[in-house]
Amino acid sequence: MIWLTWRQHRRQALFTLAGLAVLAAVLVPTGLAMRNRFADLGGPECVRQLARSELAPGVVESCNRAFDQFSNQYGTLNLVGVLFLVLPLLVGLFWGAPLVAREVEQGTHRLVWTQGVSRRRWAVVKFGLVGAGATVVAAGYGLGMSWWLTPLTQAERQGRFDVIFFDMQGLVPVGYTVLAVALGIFAGTLWPRMLPAMGATLAGFLGLRIALAEFARPHYMAARTRTYPVESDTPLPHRMHGDWVLSSGVRDAEGNMVAANAQIACPPGATGPGGGRCGAELGLQPGAYNWQLYQPADRYWAFQYIETGIFLALAALLLLLAVRRIRRIA
Repeated sequence: MIWLTWRQHRRQALFTLAGLAVLAAVLVPTGLAMRNRFADLGGPECVRQLARSELAPGVVESCNRAFDQFSNQYGTLNLVGVLFLVLPLLVGLFWGAPLVAREVEQGTHRLVWTQGVSRRRWAVVKFGLVGAGATVVAAGYGLGMSWWLTPLTQAERQGRFDVIFFDMQGLVPVGYTVLAVALGIFAGTLWPRMLPAMGATLAGFLGLRIALAEFARPHYMAARTRTYPVESDTPLPHRMHGDWVLSSGVRDAEGNMVAANAQIACPPGATGPGGGRCGAELGLQPGAYNWQLYQPADRYWAFQYIETGIFLALAALLLLLAVRRIRRIA
């Protein structure tokens, strides 16, 4: 069974290895160039200093300039990175969906099952080998993207929690890929034809990814709140460097929201164009403060573990259901 499975899927494996080689040829030179440029601008030192609770005067302004300069030069590479978000889906479409659907569509499953190979053994071997291969591919992809994205995430305001950055690196590509393969296999047991199975895999995978990212991910752990005065001598942008800000605004002294999705920083004693105090000229009463609901940057790996675990659990359930469904295939 192992030899037969390899013979049947060696073409997908070779194409996947070729794709990874092309990916490496793109990531390695651009990644080295980004790291060198980030180091030349003093980015690593800025990251270390911004992690401190007390900052030397002028550090935030100079680091903001360095990060902005780096983003202006390499920020467009984010668009290239978006293309890599579809890799787990492609593995599900071309590895998972054909696994059962193609066998049934071509009738080759009957030959195997009449040669003394039980349906359960057939499913365990095929699902296990293909799933193991997909996991290795996803792990390599996730580690490579983590290395490549490091300078870009450090230069961004929300860093690795950014919806694109989070999905492309770390452990979650493994969860996404295994789920896509499992979804393709299960779809093939429900609709044992290639095109319907691939269509169901596409719709189900995108639906799960979007639903989890939009509605579940912000609530994996209880969010924290942060407040700081309107009048402050520390600029806003990197006050929360690396944190995932879920909501923000300006509240009055009684806690009522007076300006949603806004943050105001007035240097102490600063006056507005009319000569009055900065906050007062903006319509703020004494005691107004900035407010944020956020997930701390140090929860990144906890969120990675949680989301990967959710997708792996869903994949295990789908594979169990697929094994049960195989018993009913004529």
